[in-house]
Amino acid sequence: MIRIENIGKAFGPRVILKDATYHFPAGERIALVGANGAGKTTLLNIICGLEDYDAGQIIRPRECVLGYLPQEPNAHPKASIIHECIDGHHKLRELGERRERAQTALVEQGTAAALDAFERAQKAFADSGGLIVESRARGILAGLGFSNEQFDSDPRTLSGGWRMRLELAKVFLNEPDFLVLDEPTNHLDLPSLVWVENFLMNFSGCLLFVSHDRGLLNRLSTVTAHISGGQLRIYKGNFDSFLDQKELAEQQDVSKAEAIARRKADLTRFIERFGAKATKARQAQARVKMLARLQDLEDEINIPQKENEVAFQFKAPAPSGKEVLRVNRMTIGYSEGKPLAKELQLNVLRGQKICIIGANGIGKSTLLETISGNLEKISGSFEYGYQVSPAYFAQEQVSVLDRDRSVLENVQRRTDLSEREARSLLGSFLFRGDDVYKKIEVLSGGEKNRVGLAVLLSRNANFLILDEPTNHLDMSSAEILSEALQDYEGTILCVSHDREFINSFATHIFVMLQGGQNALFEGNLDDYPRLAKISGFPNILENTSVQGGMSSADSGTESSGKEARVRQRMDAQAEKREKQKLARRISDLEMKMQQMQERIEACEAEINDAGSDYQRAHQASLQIGELRAQLTETETSWFEANELLQKCEADGEND
Repeated sequence: MIRIENIGKAFGPRVILKDATYHFPAGERIALVGANGAGKTTLLNIICGLEDYDAGQIIRPRECVLGYLPQEPNAHPKASIIHECIDGHHKLRELGERRERAQTALVEQGTAAALDAFERAQKAFADSGGLIVESRARGILAGLGFSNEQFDSDPRTLSGGWRMRLELAKVFLNEPDFLVLDEPTNHLDLPSLVWVENFLMNFSGCLLFVSHDRGLLNRLSTVTAHISGGQLRIYKGNFDSFLDQKELAEQQDVSKAEAIARRKADLTRFIERFGAKATKARQAQARVKMLARLQDLEDEINIPQKENEVAFQFKAPAPSGKEVLRVNRMTIGYSEGKPLAKELQLNVLRGQKICIIGANGIGKSTLLETISGNLEKISGSFEYGYQVSPAYFAQEQVSVLDRDRSVLENVQRRTDLSEREARSLLGSFLFRGDDVYKKIEVLSGGEKNRVGLAVLLSRNANFLILDEPTNHLDMSSAEILSEALQDYEGTILCVSHDREFINSFATHIFVMLQGGQNALFEGNLDDYPRLAKISGFPNILENTSVQGGMSSADSGTESSGKEARVRQRMDAQAEKREKQKLARRISDLEMKMQQMQERIEACEAEINDAGSDYQRAHQASLQIGELRAQLTETETSWFEANELLQKCEADGEND
């Protein structure tokens, strides 16, 4: 498979990659992670030949078929969706063109040689799957959410998100050996996301992908490649395993750096004290050389820098009445002749945190727009309960923010905050200094979402209506938002395709189906399939068959093992929290022991200074006795905590 050797890349003085070396093995699913701007997309572009590099080399086997999802859809597609998808199979496209040329020559020449050439071209096309390629294309398109009625439509009639789904279908159909995907689940609804994840799970080649979906990273990746400070480091295992390994490595680096610093200080004191003495000159020179070696060791250690994170939590809102929202037989959409959803029935009660799921185009966002007052209903009714104070977060913040005004102006226009209060709030969302004067139009998608969240936080609403709030957010910001929603004391109605995010706070799932069928289920996404089966309601998350993918027996095995995997994840998270708790306790006890030792030394100095003052010396002696008893007790606790931590780590390794 593909190998990169000593790849270097810099933009001016900023080093993006330095001596990056890795052999991408067949059969592995490699998650590429790192902070925003670390160089993930740059590395993907270099591997795919879309960007130059400054040093090193890339070794690609000649027969390796590379698949890459482009940033933009094909500007000149074929006349229909199905033909544009089939055109994505590069080898069959070439063989098909060869067959057409041979057929034309046969018609024009009518010779035995022309007939032989046509038969050979026809056989090569058939042997490579040309006769079943349309069937495979239809299966992939259906898995990605396209309906049979759409297959003959012009691709240019699709929205940007659906155009990118079509590009993804073309990549899958091409059967690459090495598949490179940058945020593959963007623009996907939950059913399509499940299908894509199942497809990738069964992909036999090497997969290299970037994603901000922590759940996907944990379920899909077998190897994690981390870019930081120009360095590419490889960790075996999924994302949570990578975090544990990285944390351990960083702790070891910090301990090593502290030990080197202490040794350097000792050597420096010796050199300064005895360097000028002839009798100690040789020893001083030896320590100078040792100091230089320690400096080299210190330079090799990469001490991690803490990345900036958003920091916020929702204030406790004023309580509403028991019934927050009642939707009664409501029909919604943009045209009375073509409604998106009919006969919607939903009662939202105080404290419920409901996530809405369903296929793209079913009307999830339209429902939120309607109840937030931004869109007229077609028929039916909805009404808010007593003292309900709603706040709406739109999927695309550019639709509600004034793009020609600054960040600060947008916040002040949509809130009652003074400039000082608004600047303080924006600081929590990483808009500091002159950042608050940036125009909305120059912000990235993630920055626009952070402005929207800042406004949402200031509203102090007791009913949050959220449409894809994690779109464009980095993983850290999305996790902080999910934690804030877990602690939020009000009511939530939310649309999201991020399963990990939904499961973090949802108390109920509202499912919308074609034809107007809808239902509310208690619990999160992990509970929904079981409850849907009990009630006889369709399970929209049910895996569909994948061409060349798992068998029905494999699918059944995966389904039956789902609860076990959920329990395993919960156990792993509990174990991680226990380790962190023990590590903090050990650190606190070490600080406490150091303080006690310093107080003992101060008391001993007090005895020496007391001279003939017996009373003063006696009091200091009593204090020493008490402190030593406390120190012994604290040391015992320290040893116990260390033994527990070692046991947890040993159990984790055995697992």
